[in-house]
This record gives sequence, C-alpha cells and structure tokens, in this order.
Amino acid sequence: MNRQSDEPVSEEMTRRESANHAAQNRPRTSQPLYLLVAWILLLLLGALFLFGSLSDLLADGKSGIPSDHLDAFSTIAGMTWNNAKLSSPKITHYITSLEIAYAVHELVFGLLFLIIVAIPFRRRARWAWWACWVPMLANITYTLTMSHYSTTTLVYSLIADVALPVVLLLHLPAFFGKSRSAG
Repeated sequence: MNRQSDEPVSEEMTRRESANHAAQNRPRTSQPLYLLVAWILLLLLGALFLFGSLSDLLADGKSGIPSDHLDAFSTIAGMTWNNAKLSSPKITHYITSLEIAYAVHELVFGLLFLIIVAIPFRRRARWAWWACWVPMLANITYTLTMSHYSTTTLVYSLIADVALPVVLLLHLPAFFGKSRSAG
C-alpha cells in the first residue's frame, strides 16, 4: 500500500525536476548588444557615484574638504580653505560636517541606484527605468549651484548630467517598445 502511494509522488517529482531543468536550459531572450553596453554604462555610472562619494569622505577626513571643492570654496568665501581653517575653525568644522553628510547621502543614493540598475532595471521593471531618473535632480542641482565656480567640478558633473539621460533614453524601446508586454 505504501509502495503504491509512493509511486505517484516519485513520478510527480520526476516531472517537476524535468520541467525545472527545461526552464533553466531555455535560452534567454536575446537583446541588442547596444542595450547590454548601455546597461553596463549605467553600472559604471553608479560606480562613479560610489567612487565620488567615497573619495569625498576620505578627503573630508584628511583635509576637511575634497580637493575638487577648494576652488568653489575660495571663490564663494573669498579666502583659501587653509586660511579659513586658521581664522574660523568652528565654521570650517561645520563645513566639513556638511561635506561628510553630503558625501554619505551621495553614497546611499549611489548604492540604491546600483541596486535598482543591477536587479529590477535588468529585469525591465518599468518603475526602475523611471526611478533611475531621480539622481538627475541632484546632478543638475549640483551643476547649477556649484560647478560654475570650478572647471574641474563642471567637468565631473557634466559626465552624469549627460550620460545618465542618454543611456536611459537608449533603453526606451526595451521598456516601452511595441514588442514589450504591458507591465
């Protein structure tokens, strides 16, 4: 009696294993090479966000301000960072605290961006495409408020300002094209 009841379970397990094996060996739907390259560029942009925030944190700990912020500081404050540290140590301590907080915010947003690009964006979740536009608010704000004080900062900020929209727009057909099912 046990033998008869075990046989259907065994047959069911064999069928499930066979279906799982077939699903695993099913070829992935191919995508154009440019989409793969564009997705890798998004990952690299996310890595740039992380690198920028980590290097800012290191500089904040070492000298109190990142080196690419020195020109902007000097232009706005009317004195060098070193002179400001000597004449107003409490104010420069406050600025360093703001720089650290800003860098940690950048780090968090960089990590979130990378997670979104690596998982739901890769799976073509439409919300992920929209969510990847959010860093543009910070990017453009930074460019408009700070980068006109420093050529170096302008160059760094324009990389994200230009690259992110271009790469996201390259993905438009994959997320919203005719062959894409709704969802």
